[in-house]
Amino acid sequence: MKFELDNVELYFKTMRILNGIYLKAETGKVTAILGRNGCGKSSLLNIAFGNLKPKYKLIRIDHKPILKPLYKTGYVKYLPQYNFIPNGMKLSFIFSIYNLNWDEFTEKFEALSKYKVSKFRTLSGGERRLIETYVILKTKSDIVILDEPFSHLAPIHIEYIKQLISEEKKQKAIIISDHMYSHIIDSSDDIYLLQNGTTKKIDKLTELEDYNYISEGQL
Repeated sequence: MKFELDNVELYFKTMRILNGIYLKAETGKVTAILGRNGCGKSSLLNIAFGNLKPKYKLIRIDHKPILKPLYKTGYVKYLPQYNFIPNGMKLSFIFSIYNLNWDEFTEKFEALSKYKVSKFRTLSGGERRLIETYVILKTKSDIVILDEPFSHLAPIHIEYIKQLISEEKKQKAIIISDHMYSHIIDSSDDIYLLQNGTTKKIDKLTELEDYNYISEGQL
């Protein structure tokens, strides 16, 4: 599957935030969006998902225009920056409604096995983020959008999520954004830099230095 987001124009009142955006994601690849805080990355992901309506956008799947919001198509799962799982929901119920295997999860994260009948609110911020990222990546879909999946995660959990992304991309198109750019670079196949309201396809990592996104020598 090929997903394309094209010709995005977004204004907040009279201020233009995004203009002339193009983004492509494909099954078998991780497409990354890098950019400084406040540049519009989360807005762009929300536009792609369909819960933010810009002045103009064009979404295509396998070259065919999609006229309704992407979340209504059944193609996509989206991890927002904020926690989306209700605090009072038990973990066993969360895994049940997403049709996921709790034992398979706790094989990787044995320390969390004690929380099976606990409510989501009892977990730490990092544990909640781990659960939500795992759920979104493992649930059946064609497209996965991840906004800040590495936030608050312990280093060992970051490495597991990077491994899981690599596994899940075999049958999904994954779009990812995070301020932890080194993990994004490690995980991605294609990179777009969002700067001055538009996207630039990065062909060589040194271009991130050329565009002053990172300082020379940080790669």
